[in-house]
Amino acid sequence: MESQFKTIHPAKYLRDHFASNTRPDGREFISFRPVSVNIGSITQADSSAVFKIGNTSVVCGIKAELASPKAETPDCGFIIPNVDLSPLSSSKFRPGPPGEETQCATKLVERILVNSEAVDLKDLCIHKDKLVWVLYCDLICIDYDGSVIDACIGALVAAFKILTLPVVEYTIETGATKVDDKNRISVPLRQLPASTTFAIFDNQLLITDPTEDEEKLALSTLTIVFNEKSMCMVHKSGGIPMSQKLLSKCVSKAKSRGEQVRKLILTAASTVKSSVS
Repeated sequence: MESQFKTIHPAKYLRDHFASNTRPDGREFISFRPVSVNIGSITQADSSAVFKIGNTSVVCGIKAELASPKAETPDCGFIIPNVDLSPLSSSKFRPGPPGEETQCATKLVERILVNSEAVDLKDLCIHKDKLVWVLYCDLICIDYDGSVIDACIGALVAAFKILTLPVVEYTIETGATKVDDKNRISVPLRQLPASTTFAIFDNQLLITDPTEDEEKLALSTLTIVFNEKSMCMVHKSGGIPMSQKLLSKCVSKAKSRGEQVRKLILTAASTVKSSVS
């Protein structure tokens, strides 16, 4: 009966839980789902990670290729993220070209990567004006249940943390390139951004880490990204205004949550590096 009521009257189902000061999954308003990360499980990629927040799961695979730099940035490589919200992850997504939500997710991940300054693109340069690395970062959501941007950033940062690239020798006189795949070097990760999403309902009711059902019924969502030192990104969707007190509460929660996520990623990455060495 409860599942039928949820299907027929989803808004009332959610409001009834909120009236009892709880959420449908039993969490308090300001509490998060369990987070887990698995690094380096895809052997075909140069680096990979699986990041889970509750039921939401995102797989990140990074593949490196050689290319010529842009004329305006001759000493910089490229990072090209691509988010795939597949029909496998949720019935809300359909086969075919990327939908609006998928495109927005890709652009938001790209902006977070740029604003956080996690990777210096000059570190991807092999020879100025001639040869640079392009990193294709595929982020595939295999189970969608809200807070997907948080999972994408977690998977991306975890994959970058163990990324290594082959040593490349470029001969400027002949243009010859020699790739030594057995001798690899790490790509410096200068910042570790962590994303936290909130949902806002009537009467400035705030919840953290919303599920898919909660996101659909929220009046607005807010995503805040912190690196180790400072806040580097704020993205708000929806037209409902927020009070200064509520925003300050979100910033404080996002900062502490970011510290926990970074610690989890660093622990997982150190385990992988120890097993390799």
